[in-house]
Amino acid sequence: MEEERKLAIVGIVAESREAAPAVNEVLHAYADAIVGRMGLPYRDRGVSVISVILDAPRDVINTVTGKLGMISGVAAKAILSK
Repeated sequence: MEEERKLAIVGIVAESREAAPAVNEVLHAYADAIVGRMGLPYRDRGVSVISVILDAPRDVINTVTGKLGMISGVAAKAILSK
C-alpha cells in the first residue's frame, strides 16, 4: 500500500549566496515531488527567501527539509496539510 501523500510548504531562508548551489541540488533531487517554488532575494537583509510546495509522503518531506537544514547558512521548516 502506498504511503499517504501530504501537501506541504517548505520555507527556506538562505543567509548567503554560497548556499544556493547546495539548495538547488537538494531541490533538483526531489523535483518530482515539487509542485512549485518561489524565491525572492531580500537584499536589505542580505538573505534569500524561498518557498517550495511539495506533494509527497511525509518521509520525503522530512528528508528534503532535513537535507536543506543541514546546509551551512540555511534554515528550513515545513508546514504540512492535515
